[in-house]
Amino acid sequence: MKQGWEYKKLRDICNVINGLWTGKKEPFINVAVIRNTNFSKDCQLNLENVAYIDVEAKQFASRKLLCGDIIIEKPGGSEKQPVGRPILFNISDGDYSFSNFTSTLRIKENAKVDSSFLHKCLYAFYLKGETFKLQSKTTGLHNLNMKGYLRSTIPLPPKSTQLAIVSELDKINELIRLKKEQLKDYDNLAQSIFYEMFGDPVENDKGFDTKRLDEVFPLITDGTHQTPTYTEDRENGYKFLSAKDVTSGSINWNNVKFIPAWLHDNLSKRLKPQKNDILLCKNGTTGICALVEDDDTFDIYVSLALLRPNNLHNPKYLTYAINSPATKRQFDDSLKGIGVPNLHLKEIRRTIIIIPPLPLQQLFAQRIEQIEHQKSEVTKAITDLETLLASRMQYWFE
Repeated sequence: MKQGWEYKKLRDICNVINGLWTGKKEPFINVAVIRNTNFSKDCQLNLENVAYIDVEAKQFASRKLLCGDIIIEKPGGSEKQPVGRPILFNISDGDYSFSNFTSTLRIKENAKVDSSFLHKCLYAFYLKGETFKLQSKTTGLHNLNMKGYLRSTIPLPPKSTQLAIVSELDKINELIRLKKEQLKDYDNLAQSIFYEMFGDPVENDKGFDTKRLDEVFPLITDGTHQTPTYTEDRENGYKFLSAKDVTSGSINWNNVKFIPAWLHDNLSKRLKPQKNDILLCKNGTTGICALVEDDDTFDIYVSLALLRPNNLHNPKYLTYAINSPATKRQFDDSLKGIGVPNLHLKEIRRTIIIIPPLPLQQLFAQRIEQIEHQKSEVTKAITDLETLLASRMQYWFE
């Protein structure tokens, strides 16, 4: 406990208001309703796809969101994402309410408690896994025990200290945001270079040769159709990739699963991924691909296709060509299946890309490698800032 700080129950700091949904009694009013889909993973308000719903005017009168309210997710979550995410409603105009899958906390004494401070405190509470202990599971849904949640103890320094903490954490968050914007700028630059050198792949206005993917990649196959057996033994196990690991257009090795050695031995008899192979998502974020940049030993699931190029083309150019909007359009036109769309190997093989001369492909790859070096520096800076943020959050809200 920090000297000079108070420690209070959440229920003593806030009033709780339950959410609403469509009503039955007139008069009605059409308002924007915040739902669980408007909670971002990092507990920020995302106003994309806000639902506009006719609700009872009487219900809305007592459930209109005010700037500084904190909305709590009640049912929802998943095995990997506990329920109980908090978001801060920081909009001062417009008619907004919140769904019956949420509750809103409204601070009783704004002179003593800053809403941004309380939101960050509840976010830290969530990150520590405290809401996981307060959730139950019924009919497939995870439900937050609100009574238990409201009994949680909240650290309350003087208001001036709260504002100083918010300012410090917001500055770090802003630096992270700017660095992430910088990454987007580098991605846009890479795309601009592609169009500058090769023109619009749809129109092929520079008249390059075109080829089917099976003319460029002697091997086009997919990963094992066998349901894998996973292991927690990372030291003796082998990495196992699926579509979720390449959805960003690059391979994310941070959260890969591992399989035991005996299963790897069996799978590698059929397919051994290697450097310069391209991994393509067959479902999920279909059509997104990533280049295997390093010599690493791993196996892949059926949700990934593996494309192995011949030595007449530059693998980095091919990766960007496949990730281009023109190729994505062809993939989208080929999607099969109801529910979860699936890209079949047959459609992948007959997809067409432009093939400029090899020297142009290599020049493009050189320019892209320079950009990727800069991106790696920015990515490291983001990691360092996120580590700093986590450290400061832990210090203030331990």
